Amino acid sequence: MDVMALSVPLAALLGAGTASGLLLVWFGLAGRDDGAADLDVESRWSRWRSAQGPVDRRRVALCVTVGVAVAMVTRWPVAAVLSTAGAWVLPQLIGPDREHTRRVARIEAIAVWTESLRDNLSGAAGLEQAIAASAIESPESIRDEVTRLATRLHRSWRLPDALRAFAAELADPTADLVVAGLAMAARGAAGQLGDVLGELAASARAKVASRQRIAASRKRNRTSARVIVGATLAMAGLLALLNRGYLTPFDSAQGQLVLLAAGGCFAMAFFWLARLMRDQDSARILAGVAATEHEAVSP
Repeated sequence: MDVMALSVPLAALLGAGTASGLLLVWFGLAGRDDGAADLDVESRWSRWRSAQGPVDRRRVALCVTVGVAVAMVTRWPVAAVLSTAGAWVLPQLIGPDREHTRRVARIEAIAVWTESLRDNLSGAAGLEQAIAASAIESPESIRDEVTRLATRLHRSWRLPDALRAFAAELADPTADLVVAGLAMAARGAAGQLGDVLGELAASARAKVASRQRIAASRKRNRTSARVIVGATLAMAGLLALLNRGYLTPFDSAQGQLVLLAAGGCFAMAFFWLARLMRDQDSARILAGVAATEHEAVSP
């Protein structure tokens, strides 16, 4: 077996390994949180996993398959790395904005639960009983967190401690405002809790409307990104299939460096585009409680 025959699987293996390393770096950067600088590694990983959901193994296998296929066709290790990373990142950039949908659903659910809590206060014996009653029909996206809050109160947790654990689990600025109002009421510092909860619910719904307007304005950027990515991939594919000789300079080591530089430029451009289209939440007012309450044993 000659050296050329060995170079193709070796390039595929090197490309897949390098792409896996880049994905791990991406996971690490995506898991960073400005409000969680004091958390240990285990807490950061738990919060990132809860926000991102479980890793789709089929998606990982598909990305690696794309990288290996590109390596087999082009015999370019750099192309294998770039295609693997692109297969992982680009669907999030040019596909449906699922993160925006998830966040809007969470804020809307907080508004609904706040209104339910306000309505239950009139017929309940106290705040803890109102929270327990609101857990029965709480919105789907926060039902687990509200149920755990009610369970902690049923197990004789102090209300301020249970609320801090609840805020750490939701990790949402809008939820922090609601929890702060409830904590003030627990200390007897809020005279008109029903009115306060009504104002907070209205503020949450206004935030949802604002996010929807922002998302609509960002559709143009997402469409532009789809056109750029589609045109670039189509041109590269046609050249590789119909005019392979035009790409011969990339077979050398210098050509691979040029390809890496070009891929780096595209990566930086897409990185900044992703930042422009990313939702920026306001700072959490109860972010500090995560260091102590997020590690509490959930019932």
